[in-house]
Amino acid sequence: MTGLFPALAAKPLWGQLLAALIAGGFTTLTASPFGLWWLGPLAAGLMYVGLHRLTPRQAALKGWVYGVGLFASGTSWVYVSIHDYGYTGVPLAVSLTALFVAVLALFFAATFWLYRRLTTPRGAFLSFAGVWVLGEVLRTYLFTGFPWLLLGTGQIDSPLAGWAPVGGVYLLSLLVALSGTLLAELLLCRRIWTLAPLAAIWLAPLALPGQWTEPASDTPTRVALLQGNLSQLTKWTAEGQRNAANTYARLTRQVADDADLILWPETALPMTEDNARRVLSRVQSNLPGDTALVTGIVQRNAAGQYFNSVIGTGDVEGSYRKEHLVPFGEYIPLESVLRGAIDFFDLPMSAFASGDGKQPPMQAAGVALGNAICYEIIYPQLVARRARTSDALITVSNDTWFGGSIGPHQHLQMARLRARENGRYVLRATSNGITAIINPQGDIQARAPQFETATLNGEFYAMQGVTPFTRLGSWPTWLLAGGMLLPGLIRRRSAV
Repeated sequence: MTGLFPALAAKPLWGQLLAALIAGGFTTLTASPFGLWWLGPLAAGLMYVGLHRLTPRQAALKGWVYGVGLFASGTSWVYVSIHDYGYTGVPLAVSLTALFVAVLALFFAATFWLYRRLTTPRGAFLSFAGVWVLGEVLRTYLFTGFPWLLLGTGQIDSPLAGWAPVGGVYLLSLLVALSGTLLAELLLCRRIWTLAPLAAIWLAPLALPGQWTEPASDTPTRVALLQGNLSQLTKWTAEGQRNAANTYARLTRQVADDADLILWPETALPMTEDNARRVLSRVQSNLPGDTALVTGIVQRNAAGQYFNSVIGTGDVEGSYRKEHLVPFGEYIPLESVLRGAIDFFDLPMSAFASGDGKQPPMQAAGVALGNAICYEIIYPQLVARRARTSDALITVSNDTWFGGSIGPHQHLQMARLRARENGRYVLRATSNGITAIINPQGDIQARAPQFETATLNGEFYAMQGVTPFTRLGSWPTWLLAGGMLLPGLIRRRSAV
């Protein structure tokens, strides 16, 4: 590897673009199910070397090619959702997926264009890491956001994972990018001093607390997570509704005597709450009186608005309505133009309204539960906000849309990172996998097999205390990333 960085730094533009494409693929390989976390710094290093020999436009092109490599390899599940479950033919599904990849790659094009416009080679190893993180922040929030495959996500099983409770995924991204630039400086310029910050980055987690939170009591809560494994294609038909009601009633009877809390997945019953109450009441009547049953459901208010929600029966207080909706899956941007254009824009239940951003946690089986429905679990700030007032986190999801792709594995990995960031158990109930109980260290305590009808029994503890990340969120890391740009900005200004 010692000859790799110098060789790439000397290559013309085509070599830089090839390196960017490879780096995008490397970043996908850091994520689940591959777990090659050590490729993260190498991917960042490949993007860093030779960058200051490029014009801003060439740098933007290199960033865009990296984005294409990343999203074409890492979000291939988009094609599965559009083609297999969106009733869209192959040519159109391929075209829409390619458009999705090309547009998302523009975030990296903008990031690297700004980097070359605003910074100088001096202190570049700092400013590169800073601008990388600021680019991820932009991707998280602009146009509803898409914080999937952030550079730090793949580090949940690496030595860097101990930093997650300190600054969250953006701090992990910052440290991975900085490790890549320091490694490049070491190999390109023989700057031995880079070994000191590299050692600090990777060894400091050994000195950090292993656990920032602790159980609120010595008594665990028994939980059962149900996975119906029902067909998405027939779910919303009359037969599918009957099958769902019968399946979840049967699975619930199997675990009734061994659980304080029973958790069904997102829209477990494919019907509105008004129609589901009869089914839920019948199921609850066969449970011990102190058992809490919590399920994902569709709610409809008096104004005719639909909400993707979580409700409960038995020992349950409160409900939750999903705050951050999925574009095209749960609402249609520019609906007056796109609705009806193709079948994919007319998916069942794709006209939801957003829930309030200040909803209190649900109380179930004596535990305060912070909710994150499906897609919401990928948003670090949102989950941290819920964790501040809850004892445990639950996430119900319908990953049937991903089929047998790598999507469910990536989704589970992000749930694991949210657990580690906030020092809370995460209870993840999905329609066909991957259903799991995740402990506060982000480790999978138990999981159900994918693509099988299953019940997952286990225990979890209500946790007390908060991590630095839960208390402060991502702001300290964002400010640090911005500060790392200042030396380059000041030198560029003084040179003008």
